[in-house]
Amino acid sequence: MPWHARLDLDYQLEQQRSVARFRHDGPLRILQSLYPEGDAVCHNVLVHPPGGLVGGDTLDIRVHAKAGAHGLITTPGASRFYRSDGELALQRADLTADAGSRLEWLPLEAICYSGCRAENRLTLRVAEGAELIGWDVTALGLPHAGKPFELGTLQQHIEVPGVWLERGRIDAADHRLLQSPVGFAGHRCIASIFFVAGSPIDRARRDAALDIARSLIDAHALHESAGATSPHAEIIVLRALAPVVEPAMHLLRQVWMAWRSELWKLPGQAPRIWSM
Repeated sequence: MPWHARLDLDYQLEQQRSVARFRHDGPLRILQSLYPEGDAVCHNVLVHPPGGLVGGDTLDIRVHAKAGAHGLITTPGASRFYRSDGELALQRADLTADAGSRLEWLPLEAICYSGCRAENRLTLRVAEGAELIGWDVTALGLPHAGKPFELGTLQQHIEVPGVWLERGRIDAADHRLLQSPVGFAGHRCIASIFFVAGSPIDRARRDAALDIARSLIDAHALHESAGATSPHAEIIVLRALAPVVEPAMHLLRQVWMAWRSELWKLPGQAPRIWSM
């Protein structure tokens, strides 16, 4: 029987403390709020106890940061799209940041197992005066475990309504896309990190963020398959292809910490769950 799970997570500022409150339906919830940086930033770990999605399952995640609040969301492990007998498995995250708020969306990777039929949708609604740093990492199969992505499809969708849309369909049978030098060139991990503002980013600030990202790329093992750009005045994005997840995640964490320092004057305080 399909799982249908929904989580509504709200952040609001109460007496100079970012406080998280949530409602859930089905197997989707957050763990205790943590404050490793003090009261201003609330860290939360999003947990899906079944550990993966099969055909017919839906995860519906809605996050809302209200004025002045700052929330950081991550996960304890990868999400997984397992083999489907025909129905679609859907993971949908809708993030809203009100004026004066900040959000950080930092889940671990989504793994697409051979035979899956998956859709992964991320919508970012960022008001004027709000900002968001997020990433999206997808692994196609588990090649080092002898489980290549030989069958199945993934529909990927990342959107800032009216501003930015990245949408694509990956089919395991599309060898031109997966193997061509102008496609994925044999890589099986696709990763992006993005900074989104609700109004045009000051040019000097945007150039500094791009310079930082490009400098980190140049010094990284993925320098030939990564790049940073600003496709819109309100967006900065770094994209990378990697043979497996680990080098891509290493690069994204470096960029996240550097952007946090440069753009928000905050230290790169890694969530505790990442070191467990």
